[in-house]
Amino acid sequence: MSDDDTTHPKRGPKVQDVLTAVGLLTRVPVPYVEHDTTNRPEASTWAYPVAGLVVALLALIVGSVAKWFGLGAEIIAALMLTVMVICTGAMHEDGLADSADGLWGGWTQDRRLEIMKDSRIGTYGVIALVLGLLIRWIALTALVENGVMWAGVIVAAVTSRVPMVALMHLMTNARGKGLSASVGRPDKTTLGYAVIIGLAVSALFTGLAVIPLFIFLCAISAACYAIANTKIGGQTGDILGASQQLAEITALIVLASFTG
Repeated sequence: MSDDDTTHPKRGPKVQDVLTAVGLLTRVPVPYVEHDTTNRPEASTWAYPVAGLVVALLALIVGSVAKWFGLGAEIIAALMLTVMVICTGAMHEDGLADSADGLWGGWTQDRRLEIMKDSRIGTYGVIALVLGLLIRWIALTALVENGVMWAGVIVAAVTSRVPMVALMHLMTNARGKGLSASVGRPDKTTLGYAVIIGLAVSALFTGLAVIPLFIFLCAISAACYAIANTKIGGQTGDILGASQQLAEITALIVLASFTG
């Protein structure tokens, strides 16, 4: 049980939670939401998958227009990927790069956290970014070619935000400050809502493919948990961003393989 389970009253989802999630995870302009004891940042994390849906829809609008103009699958995939990066301000990509640099570039916990906080990017970070973008582009191209662009992009965007909530619930913040620490630690109920949204959207668009999809997503989430816990003793905003990227890559690969 997290500290927030005992220090704050439980409450159900609110519309304001969606605005909070979209405002935090994207660059989409939303009205400011003031937080109090019943409208807390950690309680809004159930809506992270909904924020992913917003990003997916914006990318799909651009992709559909490009397809209408008769552009090739590679260009459509590249345009959608560009929109997703712009809409999130490359927040998750930055987390992936910083995590790669810190987790693999430092020999002690303190040094790893120090490297992750550094705004400069190193060799591990560059490699992670290049490989991540390349794999996503290839998988998106396959989805466009297979005629399942809408289903694939929506499911990947929604489900890839679920591991973020899971890691926030399961792990303490390794640094004790920063964006992740300021959001807080969601309780089991909040995590449950996020999981249900991910499962429901996946089942709606993919049918029985939801089973292998979530098996692989659980596996990559478990790997993120084990690596972060071993190397820095918890999670940070960078770790959460990296988990989203790895989960999205995993989802896109699984979906592309099932629709090929």
